[in-house]
Amino acid sequence: MKLIRFGAPGRECPAVQLDDGTRLDVSEHIPDYTPEFFANGGLARLRELIAAGRRLRPVPDGVRLGPPVARPGKFVAVGLNYTSHCEEVGLPIPKEPEMFTKYTTCICGPDDPILIPRGSDRLDHELELAFVVGAKARYLASPEEALRHIAGFMICNDVSERSFQFDHGSQHVKGKSCDSFGPIGPWLATTDEIADHRNLNMSLKVNGKVRQSGNTSDMIFDCPTILHNLSQFFTFEAGDIVTTGTPPGVGLGMKPPTFLKEGDVVELTFDKLGTQTQRVTALPRDY
Repeated sequence: MKLIRFGAPGRECPAVQLDDGTRLDVSEHIPDYTPEFFANGGLARLRELIAAGRRLRPVPDGVRLGPPVARPGKFVAVGLNYTSHCEEVGLPIPKEPEMFTKYTTCICGPDDPILIPRGSDRLDHELELAFVVGAKARYLASPEEALRHIAGFMICNDVSERSFQFDHGSQHVKGKSCDSFGPIGPWLATTDEIADHRNLNMSLKVNGKVRQSGNTSDMIFDCPTILHNLSQFFTFEAGDIVTTGTPPGVGLGMKPPTFLKEGDVVELTFDKLGTQTQRVTALPRDY
């Protein structure tokens, strides 16, 4: 299944997207795709609803898509997870997943604007595969067990402000958590939709020109390995999001470094996971 949410920010309704592109509103039967939905068998109920052929209202054409997951408890990010990206930035390949956090207030819809925060001068993009945790996970015994705790996959743009990230202390969170720095979606594809998440092509364009291009086969740690490893240190809950690192081509790694500016259009595409499009936009004066 492909889970989507539509409507104005903060008032999104849950829906599904069928293989033919039809979008059906399920809000009369499913309140929302919250942590409680994932923890309490929501995916199974949603499958039963679709299989039963219930008459569901179509989602209006042209409506805004929001983030496909509502109110996650945690937004965990992994860095330096592509061999070629490590080479690009001149850093050694890590022996374990390198992690930081993004505060959940940065989450937005897949086509919402990227807002330039106050004081920004090095705004950057990071094309990433993200996954959603489907059940509480702690001290998982193996990556195989961890895979059974993954609900599905989606695109994430790990938007980053490099001066905030590197020049204001040692924690990445300042450069990773500004409002609009977590576009996710357009949909969450459940694991049965993805034959092999370790072999997905992806690309990112800025103003129509390819900046990032890669395949998840270049990941150092795949998704279940990440979840297995991190579950040894803290508990994941249903609905938590993990974004898993970026391939080469970020603005920081270009020669010379090249960062996003107002008016730029960023387009992210992933096999099986759709496309995001964001315009880089100045903060409103009253923001």
